[in-house]
Amino acid sequence: MPERQSHSPTINLNGQVATVENPDSVFAARAVTKVYHMGEVTVHALRGVDVDFYQGELAVLLGASGSGKSTLLNILGGLDTPTAGSVHFMGEELTEWDDAQLTRYRRDHVGFVFQFYNLIPSLTAKENVALVTEIASDPMKPEEALELVGLGERINHFPSQMSGGEQQRVAIARAVAKQPDVLLCDEPTGALDVHTGILVLQAIQRINDELGTTTAVITHNGVISDMADRVISMSDGVIANVQKNERRVKADQLTW
Repeated sequence: MPERQSHSPTINLNGQVATVENPDSVFAARAVTKVYHMGEVTVHALRGVDVDFYQGELAVLLGASGSGKSTLLNILGGLDTPTAGSVHFMGEELTEWDDAQLTRYRRDHVGFVFQFYNLIPSLTAKENVALVTEIASDPMKPEEALELVGLGERINHFPSQMSGGEQQRVAIARAVAKQPDVLLCDEPTGALDVHTGILVLQAIQRINDELGTTTAVITHNGVISDMADRVISMSDGVIANVQKNERRVKADQLTW
């Protein structure tokens, strides 16, 4: 990674100064736009987004399908690049990095959890997690990561021997085993029923509480917002509202 530098304030779409020097900001996105061209069709996925994510918080990105949530998360995670605007990660301008720098960033700093688990069927839970720990710079043991998500007794089971919720928790263990700075979760309960979804959310909440990992969870389910420190609502590619919860609800108290 390049050496950390101080950055000058940038100007957002409203002509206002938008500083990126808040020492508590893990991410600072400024005037971020994303435009996709599909044949003659132009899709504006993000329309000048200004948003910060703070050290150690659990933030929920709430919005309907097509609101820009996943696009924003992919840009924060280095899986995609904005058409315009800037994203800073811990003071570094992520949007200026080349492919090799982005690869190191994703490997060393970001854990991803998606709606579908992407486990290798022929490997046990422990072996699926070890795929990450073998290339990480400062990993925890696979057994420790699986214990953290409540699967200490299932380490030698294959995905086919596990429920959907258990497979998703293996995916979470795999994401956090490299001890990333941030955990980015895209609809992690989208394919699960209520009971197993809550178990997955409990695992995410425990990681945030015990490890202090800055966590962002994408969802269209408004109930999940109650477990967050902040709720960032998106609509039509913009931030529609940001709300801070006075009290975080434990995942096992959520009902929907």
